[in-house]
Amino acid sequence: MDEPDQWRHMSSAPRDGSRILVTVRPSEQGPAEVDMAYWSRADQFGAEGWRASDSSPGRVVEYADPELKCWMPLPRANEGRASMPAPWEGEDVPLLDGSGI
Repeated sequence: MDEPDQWRHMSSAPRDGSRILVTVRPSEQGPAEVDMAYWSRADQFGAEGWRASDSSPGRVVEYADPELKCWMPLPRANEGRASMPAPWEGEDVPLLDGSGI
């Protein structure tokens, strides 16, 4: 991870439970946005998959793979950045499995 401020394809995102930044695709509910998420194994609160980091038991926010466009590692605390990066607005990479809405 030598380029921490670069968006990366979701296929390379860590699935070890570490928190990352993700670009959530625009939808009928609103424009693209950045959220903090992590990969979670299935448990009593939900299925295996991406969850928002502010989920709590009984109120799990899950993201389906097609909802997430790309990811980047969390910035270091002392980088001087006061806010989240802008969502990725570049050329979209087609989904590999053809699923999605």
